[in-house]
Amino acid sequence: METVLGIALSFPLVLFTLLLPLVVLYWLLVAVRLLPVELFERDSLKGDHLASTMVSLGFAGVPATVAITALLVMAGSFTLVIELVALRWMSLGLFRVPVGVLVLWMTFVAASPVAEAFCRRLHGWFHRHPAAAHRCQLGETVRVTENPDSGEYATAIFVDDPASEVRLHGKPGARPQVGERRVLVKYLADEEAYRSVLESDYLDARAYLSHLRLMQKNKGQDDTAHNGGSAT
Repeated sequence: METVLGIALSFPLVLFTLLLPLVVLYWLLVAVRLLPVELFERDSLKGDHLASTMVSLGFAGVPATVAITALLVMAGSFTLVIELVALRWMSLGLFRVPVGVLVLWMTFVAASPVAEAFCRRLHGWFHRHPAAAHRCQLGETVRVTENPDSGEYATAIFVDDPASEVRLHGKPGARPQVGERRVLVKYLADEEAYRSVLESDYLDARAYLSHLRLMQKNKGQDDTAHNGGSAT
């Protein structure tokens, strides 16, 4: 028992020892309907929030809570294996913390594609149970199958799940056309429909925003260095 407790409380595994019980508690509260599955989702991808960040990392189509749970479970499992196979037999001393941080980085990098593949397999379930998760569909790619009707609503199917349909609401001058691949970017709760943009425009916008954030980050670092240099 002491050995198990020692492993559970060793760094970096202790991070998951603390977080995973909170994840279990959250899902218990979801099961009794005290908390929603879409805890972090918003009606739009606009803005820097957790759900939009998870979408940018490739976890569109499932709630952010599902993606985070999958990441923590996968990364925790990898960390446990590394702890049992290597770390517990090594006398790291003061190097335990930097080595542990490196292990955390490696396990999350390794867990990300595995968790993403797992979440992708859940897309169909969420498509067929829209009442459980409307907003988590934001960021998914659809293909338009019917032009807008008199009410300006078009019909589209998910690219990775052709059996599931969604309604698209088009603005005048930018209405969806049959055959277009579009990305869902906003959920209109009152209409149970989505706003969308062309896939190419969405990818271009993401690339531009990433470039803009990188420029702002570099500018901030340059300003800090300049101010630090002036102070001396």
